[in-house]
Amino acid sequence: MKMRMCAGLLVMLCLAVLDASGARVDTLMVRSMKMNTEVKVVVVVPDRAINKEKCPVLYLLHGYGGNTSTWLNIKPELPDMADREGIMVVCPDGQNSWYWDSPVRPESQYETFVAKELVNYIDTHYPSVRDRSGRAIAGLSMGGQGSMWLSIRHKDVFGAGGSMSGGLDIRPFPENWDMKKQLGEKTQYPERWDDYAVINQLDRIANDDLRLIIDCGTDDFFLEVNRNFHNELLRRGIAHDFIVRPGAHNSTYWNNAIDYQWLFFTKFFKKL
Repeated sequence: MKMRMCAGLLVMLCLAVLDASGARVDTLMVRSMKMNTEVKVVVVVPDRAINKEKCPVLYLLHGYGGNTSTWLNIKPELPDMADREGIMVVCPDGQNSWYWDSPVRPESQYETFVAKELVNYIDTHYPSVRDRSGRAIAGLSMGGQGSMWLSIRHKDVFGAGGSMSGGLDIRPFPENWDMKKQLGEKTQYPERWDDYAVINQLDRIANDDLRLIIDCGTDDFFLEVNRNFHNELLRRGIAHDFIVRPGAHNSTYWNNAIDYQWLFFTKFFKKL
């Protein structure tokens, strides 16, 4: 009888230890001074960070119509991955902003929010690696465009960027996904649409400025613009990983794609 009680107590103690460890998922409201509003943000905090050890941070951006829960829904095991590698994951709500500072909507200034205000908040409130060598940014679809836009334009903040099925040239899609709400009509502002196409931002970087990974499915409507982006990087001599695999523009593809990108960023952070 005593042996059974001791065994039962041991199991309870083991379960308590397991419950006390592992990644924590925080849901926050982060103030944006530029937009004069609060933005919902989810932070996956690995056990190492809970124990005050400095951890690298991967900012993960959702696509059009998504929110802070998108990545956790696509990849439920993300907290386990974060805990295993000691990587903090930050998922902001980017609305349908395309992660630009909109020239026509002062209430939609998500480039400033993510690259400056949110990074500053995370670095102030969590034990993050406060250097570009400890920051990467990635995303899917609209978020893939956003991650390239932000990493290229803020290479002093992010050391690596990744795109999964990203809209890396917006100009073939002037009537889609509310982009004209952010930029104005393409027919009226063609130069603006040129300026906000991330493929036209590549003159901001040179080889070895950023670690880049680009991933797109063979049945994705963004495949051509991804190949064009890849070819332009090649033409400029900018090293990058480019992956094309069978798949479409959907959660099944992104559930797989994040594994490739996670490995890429894990290796990037290993030098810390």
